[in-house]
Amino acid sequence: QVQLVESGGGLVQAGGSLRLSCVASGRTFRSYATGWFRRAPGKEREFVAAISWSGGSTYYADSVKGRFTISRDNAKNTVYLQMNSLKPEDTAVYYCAADIRLNTVAAGTGDYWGQGTQVTVSS
Repeated sequence: QVQLVESGGGLVQAGGSLRLSCVASGRTFRSYATGWFRRAPGKEREFVAAISWSGGSTYYADSVKGRFTISRDNAKNTVYLQMNSLKPEDTAVYYCAADIRLNTVAAGTGDYWGQGTQVTVSS
């Protein structure tokens, strides 16, 4: 029902910024909660941020709180992750996820996932 495509990754120096986008298709996207996860080489998938379908509730991992901002524009079927003050440890493949339930998205068990976009932060 929902297809997700991430973009915006790239190579950036420590302290720099990137904005990731996740464009969704599907008639029911407006009612879906979404989130961002990341997987670094040799590490397990890690929760980054999540947002309710209305945008009224947001959640962040402690490791990114104060540096990353998740937002959405339902008119454009797009979820964003603004990443500031990037650190080398932020290097990972970033994935967006979506599901009807916010808690399911945050738990990493959402039904829909994108293909990922690589973020590399150099020191």
